[in-house]
Amino acid sequence: MDKIEVHIMNPYVIKQATDMMVCAARLTQRGHKISSMNDFIKLYARGYTSETAQSLAALPHTTLQKFAVINVAVVGASRRFLKQITRHQNEVKFMSASLQYSDYSGQASCVVPYEILGTVFEDAYIKNCTAAMEEYKQMIDHGLDNDSAGYITPQALRNILVISATPYQWKYMIGQRVCRRNTSETRYIMLKIWEQLQRYGHTLFSGCGPFCMQGGCQEGKMSCKNPLNADMSAEDILKKDFPKICG
Repeated sequence: MDKIEVHIMNPYVIKQATDMMVCAARLTQRGHKISSMNDFIKLYARGYTSETAQSLAALPHTTLQKFAVINVAVVGASRRFLKQITRHQNEVKFMSASLQYSDYSGQASCVVPYEILGTVFEDAYIKNCTAAMEEYKQMIDHGLDNDSAGYITPQALRNILVISATPYQWKYMIGQRVCRRNTSETRYIMLKIWEQLQRYGHTLFSGCGPFCMQGGCQEGKMSCKNPLNADMSAEDILKKDFPKICG
């Protein structure tokens, strides 16, 4: 898991999304004062405080946070993460490396789950992943197509993924996937994305986090019984929950 990297491809959009959120909120109350495009541009250009933006981001009117899309690249995550994260389809788009067109013969790498890192199981785990990819290579070498051979690849096979979503959906996915009921890899990736989003747009993404950080767990008997503190940042959680790879 220590080789997984995330990168926000268009961070400038976060400022635009915040500007549009404030403008859209003001528009609902000032329609009677706008009689020309020039009036609207002036409304859009009008300044605002971070407190105003934070208040608007906390409102239940989610449309305010849907006037932009933020693209994030994830390099080195497993294909199991791909299966989990693509459950989110509302206002979210995905583009992944394809097992049909890509040939991983001799250059595959697999994710070692956090719980296995440094344990007595790590060598056996890597051995099994390696064996599966060697079988994959033999199939390719004997003329089997990439798509069919791909069925033998382990879920741990590293992948390249681009995720495109509105600010509201990023907050929703982070809230769902940072929860400790998810796999450690999924939590780690979403925490890394949250960390970068906070860096570029603290105002817009200050209200992120799972239920336990927003007033209380709503999972009932499925709760992890190990809530996160409401004042923790993504960086704080990474250091606390992933000390073997986050120092």
